[in-house]
Amino acid sequence: MKIVVLDGNRLNPGDNPWDEVAAFGELDVHDWSEPHQVVERAKDADIILTNKSLVRRDSIEKLPKLKYISVLATGYNIVDVQAAWKRNIPVSNVPEYGTDSVAQFVFALLLELCHHVGVHGQAVQSGEWERSGTWSLFKTPHVELVAKTMAIVGFGRIGRRVGELAHAFGMKVLAVDIREDNPPAYKPFEFVSLEEAFRRADVVSLNCALTAENEGIVDRKLLASMKSNALLINAARGPLVREADLSEALNAGTIAGAALDVVSTEPIRSDNPLLKAKNCIITPHIAWASLEARQRLMKTTADNIGAFLRGKPQNVVIDL
Repeated sequence: MKIVVLDGNRLNPGDNPWDEVAAFGELDVHDWSEPHQVVERAKDADIILTNKSLVRRDSIEKLPKLKYISVLATGYNIVDVQAAWKRNIPVSNVPEYGTDSVAQFVFALLLELCHHVGVHGQAVQSGEWERSGTWSLFKTPHVELVAKTMAIVGFGRIGRRVGELAHAFGMKVLAVDIREDNPPAYKPFEFVSLEEAFRRADVVSLNCALTAENEGIVDRKLLASMKSNALLINAARGPLVREADLSEALNAGTIAGAALDVVSTEPIRSDNPLLKAKNCIITPHIAWASLEARQRLMKTTADNIGAFLRGKPQNVVIDL
């Protein structure tokens, strides 16, 4: 059994061994693969594992030995699932591994916007506090979250965990989701429309999957409906946001700040307008990357392979 990992350097940068996966057969791990490299690298593969390297229709059609694809992530839009199913190749993902890590990171971003801890820590290290002559040096406004309203767009596993944390901070919670079922027990809580959520919220957290229907959904019009002191958090997918519109809103003071762990093109390009936007924090897609989350991801991937080899594939995605 030949297993080829197209892009394994982020799942295991050296602290998360492939042993559980390697136990199933010959393992060939590449740090990263461009689309034109996939066929050559996977020509003898029975199984392909990929995180962000594209597995397109033309590649799948040129890999006659390929029997199974497992995505090293929850999102699977990097694989042409229809082309795989046409050849009876199941495609699996890892539906849950980073819920707690991502939810925690949402609040890391939010708390940084509320307090700019890094800025103030640097003020101490640089001697600015000492030179100020004052016992309390604050360089930015500080925001208390109690009684504020958080709107969560996408109320799945991660969104619900974010809601629990918001509730623990004493926040009111609004949720936007296609399915308005199983409301949480804590109060106050409401399911609302996207437009109402953006209008009422002090903080909006994007925690939904990216689809053809919601790409670019956070645009100039929606941003203009927000409170001027509102904050936007995106730890989901970059293309949910029209970045030029968000940059414009931040620079004009339409909203107070934004923190994003994802952008439309990754790694970020130097011409991304958000790099010059006011009060905008950008981190390099790391909300998922705790060791604990990556270990869960590795284990579930091994479980996926084992289930496939037993003739009972699990976590199979359908996009037909």
